Amino acid sequence: MPWMRHRLRDADVWANVDAAGALVKEPDGRVAIVYKAAPGAKVYRAGARNLTSMGGEAVEIAVGDAAAPPAPVAGKAPPAAAIPNAIHVWTDGACTGNPGPAGLGVVIVDGDQTTELSEYLGAGTNNIAELSAVMRGLETIDPAQRKRPVLVYTDSSYSIGVLSQNWKAKANVELIGTIRGVCRLFADLKFVKVAGHAGIPLNERTDELARQAVVRRR
Repeated sequence: MPWMRHRLRDADVWANVDAAGALVKEPDGRVAIVYKAAPGAKVYRAGARNLTSMGGEAVEIAVGDAAAPPAPVAGKAPPAAAIPNAIHVWTDGACTGNPGPAGLGVVIVDGDQTTELSEYLGAGTNNIAELSAVMRGLETIDPAQRKRPVLVYTDSSYSIGVLSQNWKAKANVELIGTIRGVCRLFADLKFVKVAGHAGIPLNERTDELARQAVVRRR
């Protein structure tokens, strides 16, 4: 099975390609990837649109088993269904280059109502884009609703660390301070770490919204 080197955000991966070097897409648009060109490497899945070819020759890799599908929510947060009346805020940031043109994507789910945000941020870093997505999502919630449980979903360990785990901010100090202030306006706010590029629908959608913002510059 041939594999060719690609870029997946900030990671180098090997993606499954055909004899002509084109990505082999599954019906849902995802592509098999491995993180190491080593025998027995676990096989993951990533959206084809998130992969950028780095050129070079395809190689044969005797891959191992497929990685276990990720749970919709990673970490120790309780299942969404177990939190009645919760507002669910899905966030993601995108950056072309790091730094470079940046954008954010947010999907807010409140019962049967869904709100989507896609915003161009100008020049920035990936961390700034991720943080800005969290801030914009929280700012969008009506102040009258801030006593309700709110779950913020992100694939950014950095954002969760500096906003909810007392990581010391060495960069983006002013932005982080502003977001921490916004967080304190909520009575019951939890951050939930999700696996990025793993086929989780709303995580994929926020990624798409963030990338659309970068492309459209608006």
